[in-house]
Amino acid sequence: MQVILKRDVNKIGAAGELLDVSDGYARNFLLPRGLAEEATPGKVADLKAREESRKARETKEKLASEEEKKKLQGRLIRVEASAGENGRLFGSVTAAQIAEAAEAQFGIKIEKRDVKLSDPVRQPGNHPVSIRLHAGVQADMILSVEIRNLETRNS
Repeated sequence: MQVILKRDVNKIGAAGELLDVSDGYARNFLLPRGLAEEATPGKVADLKAREESRKARETKEKLASEEEKKKLQGRLIRVEASAGENGRLFGSVTAAQIAEAAEAQFGIKIEKRDVKLSDPVRQPGNHPVSIRLHAGVQADMILSVEIRNLETRNS
């Protein structure tokens, strides 16, 4: 029997897949639990149409990400941070701060989870940073950390 999975089923398949399973497995397990529905010609055609539109949308998103990569690749992101007398930052520069600065400077929405740092940034200066724009599309940039206030507290 052919079924279309409504949800991910462990060791069977992912949601939206068209599968051939035994009649008993479909009638006694998948269908009663709402994990799958019987594959009728109309539902199969609808599944294929949704898959084509998903692929088209994904291709469009990837092309947009490639354009964003051209704008960002090799550019400098400036972030200001407070530092102590010895030049060491109070804490470190976070991925959220980098994403916020990149959005402010370049106008491109970046999620903090898409910012990849090789090491925590705790010193002023230039540091390499990678920003994931889409699956397989990544922009390598330079993070410039500048000290916000150079005044000492003793004077």
